[in-house]
Amino acid sequence: MSLLELPAFEEEKQVVLAAQQGDRLSAGKLYEWFGERLYRQTILPRLPVVDQAEDVLRDAFRIIFERITQFTPKDRSIFFWMRRIAINLVIDVYRRETKKRKIAENLLANDAVYETVSQRPMSAEKKIELSDTRKMIEKSLTRINSRYAQALRLRLLEDLSREECANILEVTVNNFDVLFHRACKAFRSNYPP
Repeated sequence: MSLLELPAFEEEKQVVLAAQQGDRLSAGKLYEWFGERLYRQTILPRLPVVDQAEDVLRDAFRIIFERITQFTPKDRSIFFWMRRIAINLVIDVYRRETKKRKIAENLLANDAVYETVSQRPMSAEKKIELSDTRKMIEKSLTRINSRYAQALRLRLLEDLSREECANILEVTVNNFDVLFHRACKAFRSNYPP
């Protein structure tokens, strides 16, 4: 069934009632009819990060099938009920991402303040340790994807804003956030070299 084709309302109603009775084939039919439509028309336009959009689709159908007995077939397609669940999940993703970003920015700000306030003249031993650490960081950066390394250098070493980094890498800020998260994960796997 293409995105343009919808099942007849009476057929949909019968499949929904069967799914509410626990019929797995009917549940599969609902996914077949509405999965792609939900993903392409509702989730992906609001959450253009493919991995996150796919996670939302998976979670949406988990919730749909857990709560399908709560749906009352009336004069509307079940799609609109499914759509509301998916939109709520997209909103939850944005809330979590915003919260994570605020926590990370607060930690970075606190670290910067602590480093600034507690600066003492650097000993020769500390300079050597710092130099060795920088070399290990550079070596680790060469072992990860070059795009990841560039994202880390821009954001952490050059101290550019997320927006500036996104512009340089020619992606949206949300895509940069995902790229940066993956870069951090890859760096942790390769540090120390």
